[in-house]
Amino acid sequence: MFVYGTLRAGEINDMMRAAARHGIAAPIHIGTASLGGQLYDFGRYPGMVLDAAGHGVVGDIYRIPAALIPVLDEIEAVYPGEVGLFVREMHDVACNGATYACIVYPVSESAVGQLPQIPGGDWVAYRRARDANAACA
Repeated sequence: MFVYGTLRAGEINDMMRAAARHGIAAPIHIGTASLGGQLYDFGRYPGMVLDAAGHGVVGDIYRIPAALIPVLDEIEAVYPGEVGLFVREMHDVACNGATYACIVYPVSESAVGQLPQIPGGDWVAYRRARDANAACA
């Protein structure tokens, strides 16, 4: 699994906490990596548009139990046969000299419209800076 937004550790949908709430074994952190794409600010969460030539989107790779997939689908509002903002796809992601087949939840390019792009592709760093600036204003 490649997580780049609110499913990352310490974020509002931290998948470790989601697993614990459902009595599912904890995901195993493999490492931090990047995936080609652009990251956009939807306000409370980001959305990634995949683009092999794009800047890298920073995320974490985890080995997850299969039982966690439906929980994550629910968080990302991905339902069979329904069109939503996020989709579940499989992509190869390189990390620490190995390549992992990862579940990724991207959005379509048409969904980002006039949304601000997140410079540097790191949601956690961006959100912390944005929230700190808002608190000072």
